[in-house]
Amino acid sequence: MSSFDYQTLAADIKQWGRELGFQQVGITDTDLHQDEQRLHNWLEQDYQGSMDWLAAHGHKRSRPDELLPGTARVISVRMDYLPGDTDQVRVLKDPTRAYVSRYALGRDYHKLIRKRLAKLAERIEAALPEDLKQGQHRPFVDSAPVMEKPLAAKAGLGWTGKHTLILNSEAGSWFFLGELFTYLPLPVDQSEQPDRCGDCSACLQVCPTDAFPEPYTLDARRCISYLTIENKGPIPEEFREPMGNRVFGCDDCQSICPWNKYARPTQEVDFLPRHGMDDRDLLSLFLWTEEEFLRNTEGSAIRRTGYEGWQRNLAVGLGNAPTDPEIILALKQKREQASPLVREHIDWALAQQARPNRRRKRKIRRKDR
Repeated sequence: MSSFDYQTLAADIKQWGRELGFQQVGITDTDLHQDEQRLHNWLEQDYQGSMDWLAAHGHKRSRPDELLPGTARVISVRMDYLPGDTDQVRVLKDPTRAYVSRYALGRDYHKLIRKRLAKLAERIEAALPEDLKQGQHRPFVDSAPVMEKPLAAKAGLGWTGKHTLILNSEAGSWFFLGELFTYLPLPVDQSEQPDRCGDCSACLQVCPTDAFPEPYTLDARRCISYLTIENKGPIPEEFREPMGNRVFGCDDCQSICPWNKYARPTQEVDFLPRHGMDDRDLLSLFLWTEEEFLRNTEGSAIRRTGYEGWQRNLAVGLGNAPTDPEIILALKQKREQASPLVREHIDWALAQQARPNRRRKRKIRRKDR
């Protein structure tokens, strides 16, 4: 029977993780039975919208050892992404500028974090004696049926905030998560952070589309991030004015959170803004051809929405911008070759531009309140 020191290995894993650029590393078991029931209840409400994959794969999402047989532990990591030199608040308040969620300003995080996790797996395997190499490690970064937020909370990376994101008392919420599934019986961390949201409901109140039916529950169908990224159809008309100039994602619930005063700017160069996406005007982006879109979003998370979705989102932004003859001309010119989906939103934008002295509806409330 091996007397291998897993306690020392766990400490080494955390040190290696820091050397690879992760700000925090935690280790947890695979028991997610409580979160499995919460997921089931959430899906029963159809809060996932068109994200059908969230209901697929049976129990693999909540039972890691069914996704990767032999999994005994999950190594959960976080990597900060907050760009330190942007002025997103000013951009959000300027209806002629295009607001892009902070996480998407730089390079796509998936490959970067997955490669770092693969390197971590290599270091772990190299530290093992041959007789213990009896399984596999597998990295995941928001790309498989993995309940990354519950795992991160169990591993001590933070607690689930009322906006459903992981909050850390020393780092806020501006970070990506990643997981490394392993067969090794590592000692688990017993340092789950308590819920420190208290009586604060700022994130719930600030949401432009009232996407939280209750604390700790998100109705994705009303969330601007879902509407501008995952949603491939038309944006419901009731949400278009509250979207304002948010053309890819939304950060409002994070931006207002008091805990984010502790967030530190990222040191990862790849997460810094590219192509000036932290301060571009709506009109210039709308005028991009599909070739320009593909060139300027290469290696970017913005690619996920596709050119058609990008045009749709920008048309809504232009409809919410101050009346401008240049905007009207651009909308009419683009309309001629636009797809039916984009044309619908261009027609809405033109109607908005034709309304003199209009006051944009900045927030809406749920009808079921």
